[in-house]
Amino acid sequence: MMIERSSHVPASSAEVFEWFSRPGAIHRLLPPWLPVKVIQEAASLRDSTAVLGLPGSLRWNAQHQASEFVENRKFVDKLEPEGLRGLPLKAVRWRHEHLFEDDGTDQTLVIDRIESNMPKGQIRSMLDYRHRALAADLTAHQRAADAGLKPQVIAVTGASGLVGQALCAFLSTGGHRVIKLVRHTPSAPDERLWDPNNPAPQLLQGCDALIHLAGASIFGRFTNAHRQAVLNSRIEPTRALAKLAASSGVSTLISASAIGIYGTDTGPVALDESADVSGEPADFLADVVQQWEDAAQAGGEHLRTVCVRTGVVLSPRGGMLAVMRPLFTAGLGGKLGSGMQRLSWIGLDDLLDIYHRALWDERLSGPVNAVAPNAVTNAEFTQVLARTLKRPAVIPVPGVAPKVVLGDEGARLLALADQWIAPGKLLEMGHSFRNEHLDAELAHSLGTARE
Repeated sequence: MMIERSSHVPASSAEVFEWFSRPGAIHRLLPPWLPVKVIQEAASLRDSTAVLGLPGSLRWNAQHQASEFVENRKFVDKLEPEGLRGLPLKAVRWRHEHLFEDDGTDQTLVIDRIESNMPKGQIRSMLDYRHRALAADLTAHQRAADAGLKPQVIAVTGASGLVGQALCAFLSTGGHRVIKLVRHTPSAPDERLWDPNNPAPQLLQGCDALIHLAGASIFGRFTNAHRQAVLNSRIEPTRALAKLAASSGVSTLISASAIGIYGTDTGPVALDESADVSGEPADFLADVVQQWEDAAQAGGEHLRTVCVRTGVVLSPRGGMLAVMRPLFTAGLGGKLGSGMQRLSWIGLDDLLDIYHRALWDERLSGPVNAVAPNAVTNAEFTQVLARTLKRPAVIPVPGVAPKVVLGDEGARLLALADQWIAPGKLLEMGHSFRNEHLDAELAHSLGTARE
């Protein structure tokens, strides 16, 4: 069975081919709804092997075919007879041909041809996702280039997390060199050892920008130990990095932040960055975020600092959606409590675009709300998720349920928070979101979008 998918993307065939050859490309093209992870990227499109991890300790080894490689025009990967390690059945067939044709304009016709005996519907959904992701990423990088962004050396903390992994792949495929600041002994040339409490003076040597994502998860019961871990992983490490960035010649610091700074009950009107948060913090998380953002400003006026106040990030690879998806797939989903609490969300790829914009748009500084323009209530979220998965959502979850897992404070700060936040600065600048509406975002990230 042969399945073909083609589309035009906004770049020359040489540029598109180079994008595919860079580290991170396979990460950017792997649909997030698949239970698959990248074990090893192919070192070359000509003749090396990419290894993917599947459930049950299976390994998918895709060997690139040197005999069919044509620079800037074609490469082929194939699952060899022994390519699916750990599976006794050798009947799976897979041959993936990638073609790139200049169409005489500034675009390239990208063609995928897959010969396989795997389910046709799954392959088509995968190809649709790949083509959407490729076109959107290339468009984002072209927009940045048009604004004057040149290839940079970018240091990233928290590179192993949900956002960090995706962001590093996105930046690498865009031609930037990413330096991952890690807390273990470096095991790769792109890693540097980072002591959060005492960063080495040369840690940021040669770096143009720093993206700071690291911090202990806020999810859990708010015991004294949990509170301390949340604080200790954010405030002083951020302050130390900001000061080091300023003294190292780094031009831009982009630090993670959170819409928790606005409190858990924002009221009947959407709040943007102009909302006054300078008074007494509304709760523990609001206090943490205020201190966090203050620490990020420690680099002074010569370091452009952007604090990305992030809403609920949607991806089936992690966070809230990863928890809710199996429940809804099993038909056990329903609204939480009254269902009237507002949810200010952001798709993972749209969040990457916001961090990317903070690199190239020097008008951005201070707080930036990283949320989609159209917040929803919990009840609306429930309905859209159920409809996307083609499942009922008739089992409401009583408001007391989150307290069993998170305790009273954790339930109030996390599960039952009513936060209506608007991306004021981004909208004022004419920022283009990949998915402004929840139904489009869930269809894209869960593989039900139809081209």
